[in-house]
Amino acid sequence: MHPRLAEDLNSLPDLLDAARELAGEALAGLPERPAAVPPGDVPRAPLPGDGAGARGALEEFSRRWEAGFAGSAGPRYLGFVTGGTTPAALAGDWLTSAYDQNPASGTDSTASDLERETVGWLAELFGLGPEFSGAFVSGATMSTVTGLAIAREWLGERAGISVSEDGAAALGPVTVLSGSAHSSVLKAMSFLGMGRSALRKLPVLPGREAVDVDQLAAALESLDGPAVVVANAGTVNTVDFDDLRAIAALKQRYGFWLHVDAAFGGFAALAPEHAALTAGLDQADSVVVDLHKWLNVPYDSAVQFTRRRDLQLRVFGNTAAYLGEIGEKPDFLHLTPENSRRLRALPAWFSLVAYGRDGHREIVERCVSLARDLGARLDGSPHWRLLAPVRLNVVCFAPAVERDIDALVHAIAEDGTTFLTPTVYDGHPALRAAFSNWRTTAADVDRVFAALERAAAG
Repeated sequence: MHPRLAEDLNSLPDLLDAARELAGEALAGLPERPAAVPPGDVPRAPLPGDGAGARGALEEFSRRWEAGFAGSAGPRYLGFVTGGTTPAALAGDWLTSAYDQNPASGTDSTASDLERETVGWLAELFGLGPEFSGAFVSGATMSTVTGLAIAREWLGERAGISVSEDGAAALGPVTVLSGSAHSSVLKAMSFLGMGRSALRKLPVLPGREAVDVDQLAAALESLDGPAVVVANAGTVNTVDFDDLRAIAALKQRYGFWLHVDAAFGGFAALAPEHAALTAGLDQADSVVVDLHKWLNVPYDSAVQFTRRRDLQLRVFGNTAAYLGEIGEKPDFLHLTPENSRRLRALPAWFSLVAYGRDGHREIVERCVSLARDLGARLDGSPHWRLLAPVRLNVVCFAPAVERDIDALVHAIAEDGTTFLTPTVYDGHPALRAAFSNWRTTAADVDRVFAALERAAAG
């Protein structure tokens, strides 16, 4: 054994204490850490030869890199719909690394059963019945890839071919319909060989990002064969929801695959005031939910759900002698693009056990309330104008007078109080403030609004 490894093994409890102390200091300082740290020019160090040991690595990280890490887990980071990490989820994540389980196979531990339990709880949270199965993936993009891969196999089934056996070329051109598809849908379509051009963007309701269901019906009527419909349970700019019940009703007339992007909007199901927005989600054929957003577990973590596990197995089934038979309770390596992966379910399991449905409902309701508060303040300011109502947890707004949005985003980041991301809404350059962190309070809204007023005056 290398001397450094032997030394670190012998002092492992002390090393973990040192790492815990560094993490504790970072978390204690998180409320005041800059929400964003514009990247600097850190010279690249040469690859170590003998190595400095774990303590040396901690010291070098602290010296060279730690100060440049953003407060993205903190209460005023409002970009990208980024959640934080609840205390229980953090504990679960540390144990995930300590136990280092690979839940892809159920032959050597109970880790995959813990994942099944967690997926079952999550399905219950989102109102998905026992006909749905699910699995953990890295994020909404990979959840979308998985769902649309199953949809592609369904299209093949309707055409009497197996895409998983014969390839996407055997299927030929496909049609994907959506009103406001997230960019990850196009990425997934490119990845899966459907092609980005297969997406037909449909008209949306006036002043909305929700699809016009009548226009969707007309598009379906005009098709010669089956299609995939991508519906939104929360758009990225304004958290607008398609009428999922009305879309699901169209399935009785037109046979299509309904894929619902509920990456963060699906969490509206937890709050009685907003749960109606997700009505009809249980009629989807595949569903995307991102957990490192509103569930507040560490990156990377998401789930995908589908009611057609048979097609999922046809796409992702991995037959090899050393893996054994698939069986009635398929291992997760047969359900997603990954074979080996970390036990992403454990942080989510910890957070669900620790705080339950009610604790996570409170996070959702508080974030919505805070987003509405910021929206009202911006609406009352002469420096800003809302571009859309605050429907849930995202505020979409723009300067009252034309400004360079990229320069404004940079100025806000330089201030350090908060971090927002730019967007374009209805042709207008805009800013987005997304509330999804369990730490955020009304006092943080005070500081965010003050920082935005400073930026507007600058």
